[in-house]
Amino acid sequence: MSSIKLDRIPRLWTIHRVIQRYRLQEFLGRKPRPDPRPRGERLRLALEELGPVFIKLGQALSTRPDVIPPDLAIELSKLQDSVPPFPGSEAIRLIEAALGKPISDVFDEFDPVPLASASVAQVHTARLKPTAPNDPGFEVVVKVLRPGIEKTIHDDVQLMYLCAELAEKFSAQARRIRPRAIVAEYEKIVFDELDLMREAGNAAQLRRNWLGSPLIYHPAVFFDHCRQNVLVMERIRGISIRELDRLRAMGVDFKVLGERGVEIFFRQTFRDNFFHADMHPGNIFVDATNPKDPSYIAVDFGIVGQLSAFDQRYLAENLLAFFNRDYKRVAELHLESEWVPSATTRLEDFEAAIRTVCEPIYQKPISEISFGVFLLRLFQVARRFNYQVQPQLVLLQKTLLNIEGLGRQLYPELDLWKTAKPIMEEWMRSRVGPARWLSQARKDIPALAESLPVLVQQVVRTLERGGGLDSGMRRSIEELRLEMQAQQKRSSRMLVGATLIISGALLMVARSLHQHHQHAPIAAIVLAVAGVAVWWSARKR
Repeated sequence: MSSIKLDRIPRLWTIHRVIQRYRLQEFLGRKPRPDPRPRGERLRLALEELGPVFIKLGQALSTRPDVIPPDLAIELSKLQDSVPPFPGSEAIRLIEAALGKPISDVFDEFDPVPLASASVAQVHTARLKPTAPNDPGFEVVVKVLRPGIEKTIHDDVQLMYLCAELAEKFSAQARRIRPRAIVAEYEKIVFDELDLMREAGNAAQLRRNWLGSPLIYHPAVFFDHCRQNVLVMERIRGISIRELDRLRAMGVDFKVLGERGVEIFFRQTFRDNFFHADMHPGNIFVDATNPKDPSYIAVDFGIVGQLSAFDQRYLAENLLAFFNRDYKRVAELHLESEWVPSATTRLEDFEAAIRTVCEPIYQKPISEISFGVFLLRLFQVARRFNYQVQPQLVLLQKTLLNIEGLGRQLYPELDLWKTAKPIMEEWMRSRVGPARWLSQARKDIPALAESLPVLVQQVVRTLERGGGLDSGMRRSIEELRLEMQAQQKRSSRMLVGATLIISGALLMVARSLHQHHQHAPIAAIVLAVAGVAVWWSARKR
């Protein structure tokens, strides 16, 4: 078990007293004294008393219905990451130390009263110094980490590990949810948030992906003034998504807003494979300049998510199978990916369990279908089949729950499936269609053609060293090498021919969809004939 440093004993004693006060012994496998309050409420109050680091852990746990019961997940979702600000004079000192110059050399104006304050950092408004005669200076926000936050988080995380070890040692229930693994996952997320240069990079990537989109705006980053503990970015002007009454009074179209939130999430996940993973209401604003065509403004980019190509494909196939009520395919995908162990699970049993969860949901009106509740029930069923927690999908699941909750708050009749399904079908077509094959072939054929002659030479040298290669075999291998070089040239010509043929076919398809493309038939025929000619000449060589 981890050793305990003397300077951490007072903090550990505080944790012990909070556990006693809120009767949390049951989470350590012991029976507590009776308490009329529900266990979820007691746990939430305890985490709030223990402070910001434990609050953030509770928030992370609230998105893990795969490892904690629904009553705890719902109660922990009420935790708010809000703490008193530290003095503005201290923020100025930290910024000047990071930038290596007086704050007046960078900013024309700087408000020492913070605009917002959270557990890890706080934000001040400022105006950059003008760079031209008629330049009024850019309005910005300056985010600065709390002094000493790294040590506070490190010490509390080490105590979390200690508590997790104790829980696993004394509680069989705790061992099933693997608390040490949960703390390790949380540790990575919270320490990533301590690097504001990382957040600046995330913001720049999201801005690049969505620049010019009517759906969402991401503020510009001023990298010259960013450091590991200081972030300077464009100040945005929008209305907080929390101000629903104000938005409603302005006549904002909540249906459009709700559907756009869903579209943004699925396009970030499948088109960009780079999604904002901290989309709670505090980080979302609305541009209501045109109330009938509202758009989002996002802030706070400390947490983002990405999936491997494997996870992207399996997730898309799973969701599409759910949309199509193909429960057998859902079960097959879980077994193929080993999310559920195939060695100990009968496909038919798992399929039946999934059907039991899904069918009652599909019988309800769309306004009563909650994807969040559906996920909760699905995880409960999957646990019976030893479902293996997928850490890479946890952030995605959390974000999806946030987006759905927000969308339903805006527009109760929101049809998540209707908005998401065409996006995923389009993505699947782009991954398996002719254009994808052609693109992949263009990448693979040259490398394959170049590597084969090298491989042959290596075989020749190996055989010669072993004395197992006579002159006849050498001649045969040399002929094979020359043939492969010729094949490389033929492959390139055939690839060009195939490209021309497919381009002609696409033009014909375009004409069938858009009758005003009058010159499409002639161009298509020319391209197709040229493609066949090139392809055939390469084949005959």
